[in-house]
This record gives sequence, structure tokens and C-alpha cells, in this order.
Amino acid sequence: MPPDLRVGTYDVRMLRTASALARSTHPGPTVAVTAITVILGVSVGLAPWQLIALGVAFLLGQASVGLSNDWIDAERDRAVGRTDKPIAAGQLSDTAARNAAVVSATAAIALTLPLGWAATVAHTVFIGSAWAYNLGMKSTSLSVVPYIVSFGLLPLIVTLSRSEPALASPWAILAGASLGVSAHFANVLPDLDDDRATGVRGLPHRFGPRSSGLVIAGALAAASVSIVVMPGQAPAYLYVGLALSLALAIFCAALIVRAEPSRLLFRIIILGAILNVVMLALSGTRLLA
Repeated sequence: MPPDLRVGTYDVRMLRTASALARSTHPGPTVAVTAITVILGVSVGLAPWQLIALGVAFLLGQASVGLSNDWIDAERDRAVGRTDKPIAAGQLSDTAARNAAVVSATAAIALTLPLGWAATVAHTVFIGSAWAYNLGMKSTSLSVVPYIVSFGLLPLIVTLSRSEPALASPWAILAGASLGVSAHFANVLPDLDDDRATGVRGLPHRFGPRSSGLVIAGALAAASVSIVVMPGQAPAYLYVGLALSLALAIFCAALIVRAEPSRLLFRIIILGAILNVVMLALSGTRLLA
């Protein structure tokens, strides 16, 4: 084979591997959580360099969570024919995903160091909690706990990243934890049948689809109440957001009671989550304890 052809073949393989790695990071949730973190960073007044450090650290940390999920679940994904997963589809080796996950997690923690030891410790716990879910907690009745811990820590990591580190308000942590509950149940809901077939029985599996849908609606409503009511003296526009959020939660619950989870339900859940994130960001320095 001519040298230039060998180089071309190598380049194609590298591109395919890079593409498979990127898709194994669960890019949607990874980018979403990173964006939320940066937006909250802007709202509490982080400097540009702090926003960049925090954003890159979270991007790598979330990438490690997605990669570890696909690596650890590779056999389960193969068993149920998940061809949308690069490892299960044979497009990426387990070893490559594992190594990338470990390197990404290590780099994420290292990049948090300039933001201070407190933010670094909190981010380490955030990543460790998510990995604990992937490593086995997802199959237990405590499957929601890592989501509560990680999402609850998110506002705290942001406020601890300030030049003058500060604790996040308890209501902000509670709102984050509530959003974590809704994220867990919403994330699992479409995969209930596949998970049961491979022996995964987390809390949503034990609740069933309709009860899980009601939990999502309740958690989104709880997040909104935490953001607007608990701090006291909220601006009028936040009460408008609260009213919209509660209306979405009621509509979500009504859909669940009447029928099985549908595409419309998931759109409402996403809209409710976005609304809560916007209200959280608009809270600004009220996020600080």
C-alpha cells in the first residue's frame, strides 16, 4: 500500500474514533449541564477566566460521566441491540472509552484547581457521585441519590468558584436537587423496558412510568417554589415564571394520569426544566448564602 494511502486510511480511522468518542460522551446532557453552569457563573459575577475554567472543567467532567456510562453499560447495550451506542455498535472499544473517561475526569478536577480548593472538592464529589450511579447505584432503590447530590452541588460549585468563595443559598441547593430528581426520572423513563430486560431496577423502574411521570411533575414544581418562594421578596417576573412552571407541572401530571408517557410529555418536561434554569439564573446574587 502506498505511504500516502496508509496515512489517509489512518486519518479516517482517527476521525471515526474521535466521532465515536464524542457521541459516547452523551453530548446533549453534557453540553446542557455545562451551559447551565456557565450561565449561573455569569449570574453570580464570575470573571471571564473563571467562566472559561469552570466551563471547560464541567465539559470534561460531564464527558467522563457519559463515557463511563457507555463503557460500563456496554454489555447491557449489546444485549438489547443499542446500535445508537458506539461501543455496543462496535465503533469504539471498551478500553478506549474507559481510558478517555478516566483522563477526562482527571483533567476536569485538575482544571477546577485554579478556582480554589473548596470548588475543587465540591466538583470532585459531583463527578464521583455521577460515576457511582454508573458503577451500580442505577440498579438500586437509591438510584436517585447521585442525581440529588450532583445537581444539588451544582449551584454550590459555582458560588465557591468566585474570587471570594461563598456558600450557595439553601434554597438554591434544594432547587438544584429537585431538578436532579426530575432529570433522573425523565432520563430513565424512555429506557424502562430495555433496562428491565438487562436487570436494571432503579427507583423509576420500581415506580413505573405513570408514577415516575408524576414525580417529574412534582420535582419541577418543587424546584420553582424553592427558587421563588423560599428566598422571599422575589421580583414580580419570577412569580410569573412560577405560575407558568406550576401550570406546566399540572398539565404534565394530567397527561400522565390520562395516558402513557408521550413525546408531548417529554417536551413539556424539557420546557419546565428550561424555565426553572432561567429563573435560577435570573436570581443573580440571591444565589449566595
